[in-house]
Amino acid sequence: MPVYSMTGYASGQHNTASSSTDASAHTTLGLEIRSVNSRFLDLSFRLPEDLRQLEPALRDLVLGKIKRGKVELRASIERSQHAGVTDPSPKLLQRLNAAQDSIRSWLPSAAPLGVADVLRLAAAEQSNTGDFGVLVLPLAEKVLKDLLAARQREGARLSAMLEGHIEQLRSLATQAGPLVPQLVAQQRQRFLDRWTEAMALASDAALPEAAQDRALTEATAFAIRIDVAEELTRIRSHLDELERLLKKGGEIGKRLDFLIQELHREANTMGSKSSALELTHIGVDMKVLIEQMREQVQNIE
Repeated sequence: MPVYSMTGYASGQHNTASSSTDASAHTTLGLEIRSVNSRFLDLSFRLPEDLRQLEPALRDLVLGKIKRGKVELRASIERSQHAGVTDPSPKLLQRLNAAQDSIRSWLPSAAPLGVADVLRLAAAEQSNTGDFGVLVLPLAEKVLKDLLAARQREGARLSAMLEGHIEQLRSLATQAGPLVPQLVAQQRQRFLDRWTEAMALASDAALPEAAQDRALTEATAFAIRIDVAEELTRIRSHLDELERLLKKGGEIGKRLDFLIQELHREANTMGSKSSALELTHIGVDMKVLIEQMREQVQNIE
């Protein structure tokens, strides 16, 4: 399966001929979907009143395709500026007249309907929401497909970047590996040298044997404290799992985020245990790469 980013944008339009007698008049139905990263799936809809009842169907459509991200779906209906005046039908005029008489029988002071009111109601009657319902869902499917394609392209770019960083981290771990036994041996020898110097100054004959045991114990304990072989092993294991997840694809964002946190923790531990400048530099380079990966993983679904 491909790797999907949570960031994407897509839009589409559909033009329909108006029911007005003006042949040049038309209505444009526009729809756009944008998404950004989020811990969970957060949907929001901005729909005109004519399309408000379609929100449940649009919600189901999005839920079937997207699992994570802050997603906003926006729809608009734009009628041609040069559309002719809609002629009110006789049936509409009859209904409006009957409604006006009924209302004014209860509310004698109510203002009578004006020409502008009648034309506005006639235009509203011409707007057939059912037709929009037929058009909106297929258009939404097309735009959603384009959004998924955009998220897939961005996901492929993020995946390639992460794989490159994984290779760099492997290289750094390989550089650090030979330094570990060398540093342990150096530190052990340093303790023994200090013990020899201390013994040269000692005057008590019983002291050297006890001091030597103490020095060897301290050297061994310190060697254990600075040994980062275990951290390097775990780093390699986390890198293997990251690579496996990227090849697997699908909904891997949360697992990638967890592994990045573990990588950062191991790199921090390695840096704190380091007693050599070379290993410290390697730890810093690792943390820089891991931080870059953390920022990008936040965008993966």
